[in-house]
Amino acid sequence: MGFLLRYVLILLLGMLVLRALGKVLTGLISGASPEPRPRSGPPERGVQMVRDPVCGTFLPPEAALSLAERGGAVRYFCSEKCRDAYRARA
Repeated sequence: MGFLLRYVLILLLGMLVLRALGKVLTGLISGASPEPRPRSGPPERGVQMVRDPVCGTFLPPEAALSLAERGGAVRYFCSEKCRDAYRARA
């Protein structure tokens, strides 16, 4: 009877370890490739686009970073990197 009891306990312990390991691996695998962020998609038809003066990217004004210059002109940028590059040139 002692052998059978040990066998059952080892079997149950093994199943618990495998179940825990499976959960850990599932978490690692799902964490390795997170769900993609929802894309904003293209703007609605007829929306006026602005152009980044550094890289030439067109984007809607509400998605752009802006920089007001002397004289009231406003420049629009797709990223901080382009805005900083523009400032460095000026």
